[in-house]
Amino acid sequence: MKASRRLFYLIMSVKPRMLSWAYGLLFSLTIFAQQSTLFFKVDTPIVHDPVLAYDKGLYHLYSTGEGIRHYVSSDLKHWKGWKSGVIQAIPSWVYDSVPEFKHDFWAPDVIKFRGRWYLTYSCSTFGKNTSAIGLLSNSSLNSNETWQDEGCIIASRRGRDNWNAIDPNVVVDQKGYPWLVFGSFWDGIQLVSLDSTLHIAPGKRPSTIARRYAPDNSNGSPRNALAVAGPNAIEAPFIFFHRGWYYLFVSWNYCCQGLKSTYRIAVGRSRRITGPYLDRSGRNMLYGGGDILLEGDRKEIEALGHCGVYNIQNKLLLVCHGYSIAKAGTPILLIKELFADRKGLSVKR
Repeated sequence: MKASRRLFYLIMSVKPRMLSWAYGLLFSLTIFAQQSTLFFKVDTPIVHDPVLAYDKGLYHLYSTGEGIRHYVSSDLKHWKGWKSGVIQAIPSWVYDSVPEFKHDFWAPDVIKFRGRWYLTYSCSTFGKNTSAIGLLSNSSLNSNETWQDEGCIIASRRGRDNWNAIDPNVVVDQKGYPWLVFGSFWDGIQLVSLDSTLHIAPGKRPSTIARRYAPDNSNGSPRNALAVAGPNAIEAPFIFFHRGWYYLFVSWNYCCQGLKSTYRIAVGRSRRITGPYLDRSGRNMLYGGGDILLEGDRKEIEALGHCGVYNIQNKLLLVCHGYSIAKAGTPILLIKELFADRKGLSVKR
């Protein structure tokens, strides 16, 4: 799972064990086929940081995990998951960029660009912003096709950069140009222009487009690169274009703490991909603005976040993970339908 959030950074040593427990539970509860099979079936996948793609009548779901988890469904209700991850071997560049990297890849994103599928993912170290965003490509989402390593898109360094190179989302603007939005804590959400290979365009540097607090606030993000995450609890950006507006979705507060998680989804919109992204009150997300779009109901879901938004089969779908109360805080897949009005996007109730 991805790095999060102030308290979470203080208990990072718990994370690998929690992830192993979660996926161990998933396999023990849902795998009904023989050991020799390559997949299992499940109605409610245990996932973290899910993203969605639709191709040839099938929904493909990717999520955080060892090698990046992959699920397929024809109806968004019944899923087939592969035991092995998308990434079969850790690319050598990962250790050059993140020397202390272990084995879990976080927060993937998937997009079709100029006829080819691309999957981005995060590599990081617990409690630090020594991180990197990697890129894979494939001609197909078919599980039998091998993803090709396309190297590192961007990396951050502890003490050098005041941003964290995790939680990637590649978005193509209305002129056909690709961008990368990413970030977690530190100085918030970053946006940078990409070239046609989906690597950083020459001479371009990330710029901040959203923070949890205004930088001059006493609780705000630090101006200089610090070794610690700070209180700027914002991450998991996703940009979605709809009816003349670019919508920036982010997750506020803290994930990965089971029933103690406080994650929730906020949103703002802009006529330009570069911002400013404003909420319904006109507050700029760069200075702490944003409207709460979705949060836990405290009855079935304690908290939720890390969303992706898609227009599939004439439906606006939001996918995210939520911490199930009935399952003692286990993160499960949630799918919500959105609708648009003159004020923006809202969740169908």
